Amino acid sequence: MTSFRVAVDGLVADVRLPDGAGPFPAVLIRTPYDRARHRAEAHGWARRGFAAVVQDVRGRFASPGEWRPYENETADGAVTARWIRRQPWSDGRYVAVGASYAAHCALVLALEAPGEARPDAVIAAVPALGAAETAREPSGVERLSARAGWWAAHGDRRDSDVSALDKALAMDPGLLAHLPLTGLPERLGRSLPSWAALWGPRERGRLTSGASRADVPLLAVGGHHDHFTEDTVALWRTWGGPSARLLLGPWGHGLVAAPGPDAGPAHRLNLGELYVRWARRALNGDLAPGRHGAVALGGADRWLPAGADGEPRTQRLRLLRGAVFTADPDRPVRSDGLTVPTGEVPDRCLLATPPLPRPLDAVGPVRLRLRAAADTPYADWAARLVALTPEGTAERLAFGVLRREEPAGRPAEFTVELGRLARRLRAGTRLRLEIAGHHFPAHARNPHTGADPVTAERLLASRREVDPKSVALSLRVLPSRPTSTDPAKEILR
Repeated sequence: MTSFRVAVDGLVADVRLPDGAGPFPAVLIRTPYDRARHRAEAHGWARRGFAAVVQDVRGRFASPGEWRPYENETADGAVTARWIRRQPWSDGRYVAVGASYAAHCALVLALEAPGEARPDAVIAAVPALGAAETAREPSGVERLSARAGWWAAHGDRRDSDVSALDKALAMDPGLLAHLPLTGLPERLGRSLPSWAALWGPRERGRLTSGASRADVPLLAVGGHHDHFTEDTVALWRTWGGPSARLLLGPWGHGLVAAPGPDAGPAHRLNLGELYVRWARRALNGDLAPGRHGAVALGGADRWLPAGADGEPRTQRLRLLRGAVFTADPDRPVRSDGLTVPTGEVPDRCLLATPPLPRPLDAVGPVRLRLRAAADTPYADWAARLVALTPEGTAERLAFGVLRREEPAGRPAEFTVELGRLARRLRAGTRLRLEIAGHHFPAHARNPHTGADPVTAERLLASRREVDPKSVALSLRVLPSRPTSTDPAKEILR
């Protein structure tokens, strides 16, 4: 194999070519996380007959310029894509590949780049679709700890320090509780001018809405325990190209390197080999039209065809405590623990099901319907679903949060979306539902004053009242034991 370094319009890239005379199809990976971290990946592509081009995005690591997340990737990627097509070692075809921010770089080439700059296929894993999608939930609630960690590690700097937030929290465990949140850079001890700008008004859903106009094949890869699961599925569902494939495993943002507690031996896939095989078929036009794919059934060591949702079923819940509770942002419900306090003043409404009499395969969206009131006109409603196993352990299943503005004290009926489940729940498992006003530090605290949670400097407690009889938890349940499918077969057909 041959390797060399180039500068395309000033932006530095490493190129690795397969053995042989060529020409070869290419893959393009554009990353803010240091192209050197992709050497093994590039070697794998080249060993299987693809020219691999890995580029540092503008302003990061070896590439000059100013680092402005999500702003320059279409134009810069288009220049690099045209350069690839003109090279003597290129057969004129290329696949845009990336995970997380690099998936954004790949997707904008497919959906926004002009003419010949567009790729012939796209592999987008755990896609961070844009600043607005990564900063907030669809309901508008701010994703605090994940964004603080990312900006502390990568924001407004040429290199990265992935442990920056952990080191700061070790010095000050209450770092994320200090107000206002716009003061975080000062508390981190460095300049972060883009931090405040992250929370300004931004367009959400631009790439997803544009996906319907896509004209190339897509492979979307995600994890049930990833922040961006819903974005991954939405991208697959709306993709307008000749074919779209979805692979959704019981993984976190690191995919197979970050398995969840429900992962089994059948979920340990060789993603690199699968990517190569899919890319060959996509470039050769050998994929069947339409949307197909595979979704892992966690806790059962199985894969199901994508889109095989179960039938809606409402779970019977019994109130344990907290029909009236206090959502106090000075003492918020924590997102980083599942222990429920037993103090005199409840901080959440707590309900549970009886033990499941038989195993239950929950596959599809989870929704909570309830009637409730807050004595402040501004309130967040956070719902967390937890599995209590027969052995007595607690495992996170699903979470959703909704921001509402209602006249103080007026009861209202509303629905909280808790994302998707694909999980086998064993007989004897109980489901615990927590309804709270905060989910901190994963999400910023609603101050209950009407002020922006990012700039607020004053917090108020909010008295909440939930009508237990109105609480309806809806799962989608498969009516019978499903037949397992082969994920490679579903992705490559």
